[in-house]
Amino acid sequence: MDSLLFEKLMEETDEERAILAGDQAINKEIYTNLTSDFVIQSEKFLKDDLIMIRKHPRYIDFPKHSHDYIEMNYVYHGVFQQKIAGEPLTLKKGDILILNQYIEHELTACKKEDIVINFIIHPGFFDYILANLSTGFIQSQMLQFLMNSMFQYSQKGEFLYYPVANSPHIQHLMQQLLNEMMEPTLLSKSKLKFLMGLLIIELMEQQNIQNNSSVHSEHHEFLSKVFEYIEVHYQDANLQTLAAKLHQSDYWVSKQIKAITKQNFKDLVQEKRLLVAKNLLLYTDLSIQAIAEEVGYENISYFYRLFKRKYGDTPKVYKEQLTE
Repeated sequence: MDSLLFEKLMEETDEERAILAGDQAINKEIYTNLTSDFVIQSEKFLKDDLIMIRKHPRYIDFPKHSHDYIEMNYVYHGVFQQKIAGEPLTLKKGDILILNQYIEHELTACKKEDIVINFIIHPGFFDYILANLSTGFIQSQMLQFLMNSMFQYSQKGEFLYYPVANSPHIQHLMQQLLNEMMEPTLLSKSKLKFLMGLLIIELMEQQNIQNNSSVHSEHHEFLSKVFEYIEVHYQDANLQTLAAKLHQSDYWVSKQIKAITKQNFKDLVQEKRLLVAKNLLLYTDLSIQAIAEEVGYENISYFYRLFKRKYGDTPKVYKEQLTE
């Protein structure tokens, strides 16, 4: 443990000093503008950012509440006791807890030596991860699958608990995040996003290891084969050939792809073709007609429509903007 960082985190915040001075009720104005349900609002903390880190206030119980963002708790020192959906859970030093927007929890007052760090994360941050930390079709598609399995996009209260005190890599990432929080520089906001992205991926990998013998692992293996086939054969990929390679019926393969990825086989092939087309626009002098044919589209008008739907501009406008 970094002794200097620990000393800084042990210092009382203004909110903690007010509590110690006798203010024994949570000042809800710090957390929400709502007057009915206690829903902590991201606008109170995030402003225009996607992620923000703050120390959890000690010395006071937090009543039952939810958030309009994704919250992550990290126990830097001591313990953290709470009830999640009415069930007690005690986090120990090094543990990580992630809660989605739809679950309620209530928190027992932390003692002086209990240092808990709260990460306030806008749901849009996970789109940022997909856009910036995935390189290539297989990686981006697999990452999308893993994130969907980690954060189910439904209005159901869920949480993820990671007892990762014995993971040196994860603890090192947490140390880096806290250093950026306590000693910010001009580049700290950017560094926080990328460090947090790496942390989320490490936690997804940790979850995948824990589920290694489960259906999740079978899905992972199946999708790997699907994505690898599309990666190589995207120009003329077809479901019948893939099904034959997997020794399954067309219907079964199609149904599995749809159930796991929420996309059709055709959608996945188009995703790969358009990614290649975009890269050819960026890095070659091929004509748009030649690019369309190169990625498997004989109908240039159809290619134009798909490209514009994906990237917001026609291939011609997209390329012109790049060269301005």
